[in-house]
Amino acid sequence: MMVIRPICQNDLTSLCRLAEKTGIGFTSLVNDETRLQKKIDGAVHSFTKDTVSTPNNEDYLMVLEDSTTGDIVGTCGILATVGLDEPFYSYHLGTITHASRELGVHNAVPTLILNNDFTGFSEICTLFLEEDYRHSKNGQLLSKSRFMFMAQFPERFTEKVFAEMRGVSDDNGVSPFWESLGRHFFSIDFKEADELTAQGNKQFIAELMPNNPVYVNLLPKAAREVLGKVHTNTAPARRLLEQEGFRYENYVDIFDGGPSLEARVQDIRAVRDSRICLANIQTANTTNTAHCSNRSNSTNEGNHYLVSNTKVADFRCILIQRPTPIGSAMSLTQEEADCLCVSHKEPLRIVELSPYSR
Repeated sequence: MMVIRPICQNDLTSLCRLAEKTGIGFTSLVNDETRLQKKIDGAVHSFTKDTVSTPNNEDYLMVLEDSTTGDIVGTCGILATVGLDEPFYSYHLGTITHASRELGVHNAVPTLILNNDFTGFSEICTLFLEEDYRHSKNGQLLSKSRFMFMAQFPERFTEKVFAEMRGVSDDNGVSPFWESLGRHFFSIDFKEADELTAQGNKQFIAELMPNNPVYVNLLPKAAREVLGKVHTNTAPARRLLEQEGFRYENYVDIFDGGPSLEARVQDIRAVRDSRICLANIQTANTTNTAHCSNRSNSTNEGNHYLVSNTKVADFRCILIQRPTPIGSAMSLTQEEADCLCVSHKEPLRIVELSPYSR
């Protein structure tokens, strides 16, 4: 069974292995053991906070574990805020109008404006799933489990949340947007700039990036074509977020031109439609009526549900399939209850996996 849980200190080796596979442009999970250990330390501290009055620098990093093998095969995370300790930069794609009454000319010109508009907002990030596990709705479980945590603990996050999506680059890490714009001001490769940002060294952005508007029409065609577009590997993640209500509001990454998607937390479908029910753990002679859908040989029909407990430090989320709608209680096998760390009659949070299930 596939289980989402908070990362722990014993996961460093697995996290390093995943980081090796992410590739250039994945700044929230870089292949550096020291930084990954620091990230784990921050996440463990964040999950052990019993109460949070105001979102601050908490980092809720979770992993996807195959309970059968014990392997860690994916990660996902939520940053409670960004830009409070160090600047968070993005470009906003806007418009400047140039007009001449005498010549009868009126041109609306697209521009890129450097800004810190996401300062203080929560960010969903660090979504990565091993290629061998990109099936059986594991990607949806990994991505949407974060919304179950946010629905249960809204006080830990800001009213608005965003996701910075990885932009277009080739297999060698060459970004058309960077080559057409950033390189002219930084004189370094995209990979090096990306690594500096991942390390938290962002002062060079303020020192070298132009504060004046960048006229998009003056950029080469290769850069214009990837503006607001995502990397091929990121396209499924974008579709999932858009299904949940996230929208592109013309903010892009300053390095690779990838889009930022945003939403109000309470407008996210999985948050809005999730509800509380009680765990009804089945006895040995009735467990054949329940079926866990995240096994690849599932043949039962019915809706898929995200199911999580209501705990912070021991947060768990799994994917379950049931043939009938769920009411005030949800029947669980003992295996499912163990994976969720819940006892009989304990509260659960549930929601349909797909927005089209109800």
